[in-house]
Amino acid sequence: MSEVPEPAAALLKALHYAADLHKDGRRKGKAGEPYVNHVIEVAELLARVGDVHDVAILQAAVLHDVVEDTEASFEDVERAFGPEVRRIVEEVSDDKTLPREERKRLQVEKAPALSAAAKMVKIADKISNVCALMHSPPSEWTDERRLEYLVWSARVVDGCRGCNPRLESYYDKALAQCRTLLDGTP
Repeated sequence: MSEVPEPAAALLKALHYAADLHKDGRRKGKAGEPYVNHVIEVAELLARVGDVHDVAILQAAVLHDVVEDTEASFEDVERAFGPEVRRIVEEVSDDKTLPREERKRLQVEKAPALSAAAKMVKIADKISNVCALMHSPPSEWTDERRLEYLVWSARVVDGCRGCNPRLESYYDKALAQCRTLLDGTP
């Protein structure tokens, strides 16, 4: 029996950690997908579309919502995965004690100052969210609210540009498809 290569084992450790913490979480979309599918998709987009192979970035992608949405702390993330993963997770996490509109404003404001690693995680997260709005939007969201999300996400991604042209192009295509679906505007 062959050993699992260290990078694969490190990524699987993060997947297991995230799956355990998000085990009861569901996406807001009509399909109510398990939340862990989202964080796996973010890491998969980084690897497949963005050609990102840095294990710390992929781990941070899988863990990007654990502090926001579970009982985990940044200290827990650092203890389990080290300071580099913690730093990226911390950069992309919202302060849930703030009102939603303030969190959104801060994402736009802070995006240009993020590290390249955090920018890539942020773009992959927005790709996943835009695709979810096309395929399984929250049932209570009107088309107007979905369009508002698209405008806001584009502002966040604009602040992240210059870190990974492949991810940026993929986001642009997903955004255009979603806009066309919602209002016929390419």
